[in-house]
Amino acid sequence: MKNVLITGTSSGIGYDAARYLLEKGWRVFGSVRSEEDAARVKLELGDGFVPLIFDVTDEAAIKTAVSHLKQHLNGEGLQGLVNNAGIATPGPLQYLPLEMLRKQLEVNVVGVTAVTQACLPLLGAKDNPLNPPGRIINISSVSGQIAYPFLGAYAASKHALEALSDSWRRELMLFDIDVILIEPGTVQTPIIGKFQEQIQRYMGTEYGRVFEPLAKQMAERQSNNMPVERISELIYRTLTVRKPKTRYPIPRRLLTGWLLPRWLPDRWFDWIAAKQLGIK
Repeated sequence: MKNVLITGTSSGIGYDAARYLLEKGWRVFGSVRSEEDAARVKLELGDGFVPLIFDVTDEAAIKTAVSHLKQHLNGEGLQGLVNNAGIATPGPLQYLPLEMLRKQLEVNVVGVTAVTQACLPLLGAKDNPLNPPGRIINISSVSGQIAYPFLGAYAASKHALEALSDSWRRELMLFDIDVILIEPGTVQTPIIGKFQEQIQRYMGTEYGRVFEPLAKQMAERQSNNMPVERISELIYRTLTVRKPKTRYPIPRRLLTGWLLPRWLPDRWFDWIAAKQLGIK
């Protein structure tokens, strides 16, 4: 039986990826942040799911959880680590509280590093490993390549994750451990609703007139967001294909959501963004 650790399995991408891999016969270790979530997800996903209770910002809790993971493995290794846990903190950078920026980076960047460091021996990053090397899948975003307005903190964290992943991949060639990035566009997960809630705090600022139509646009296109199952299938494929790519962009719309923003001159894309926001 193959073993994988997925962070952030209480909902969204992490939960569905756990479900999908369990169906494929894997044993899934999943991080959750509370006893309640651990019991609920265990009940819903069955005996093949082993919850590990830790927050990716709590280094001591990570070490304890990985120690429990090692006991469960009983000499086996991890075939995969999926760094999925993350948050999105929207808002105009002019008014974004610095503690929120720090938390964004702590969860999405430092947290990924902390979990990866703790799991590397189980993935085979040591001399004379007993098990074949595993793979690391980092869940990034199209925002790791494209910085949209009012997602500056989130984009900064995903840009950083992209750079870290490239460095990890080149360093871990020493152990034949591969590092792959998955870069989704907007997915049908609870994070969209949270975005709309979080921007309410800025309605009283000069940006309020932009957020009202922006929130309406997001609500209208929510039904067109990609299904979370698409990400789960891709996670499974990157864990099992013989020669995975280094990154897998899966934007909601290929032309307008990926190709044009990356190919157009910056000023041209600035103009398009301004038109969409109704400020030009």
